[in-house]
Amino acid sequence: MNHLGANIKSFRKNKGFTQEELAIRLHVTRQTISKWEKGLSVPDAALLSDMAEIFEVSVSELLGEK
Repeated sequence: MNHLGANIKSFRKNKGFTQEELAIRLHVTRQTISKWEKGLSVPDAALLSDMAEIFEVSVSELLGEK
């Protein structure tokens, strides 16, 4: 699994969100969240920014930079 996918899953679970709940907040489908977490696709820059805001982390942290 790629770092971004693992991080999305980890931050999502830490916040107590299901894939469906995160999908609703980001205006994407649950399947899209699943693809990101599996590393089959990646969110665009605007969605990365929105996700970082939801998770209360920086985009750098989301991307796996320490």
